[in-house]
Amino acid sequence: MSASERDVPVQQPCGGVSMRDLLASCAAADAVSRPPAAPVPEAVRVVERPRKAA
Repeated sequence: MSASERDVPVQQPCGGVSMRDLLASCAAADAVSRPPAAPVPEAVRVVERPRKAA
């Protein structure tokens, strides 16, 4: 084996994690790393008074 062959990195097989599991773990990590969303204020109700008959 020559010196140039020893310098080439050998690709190791992946650890058996599916892309689906990898993406799910990233989504879970993102969800728990963010603070909870601020509560949404309730909409202000505008109550219209009934009009008097003319």
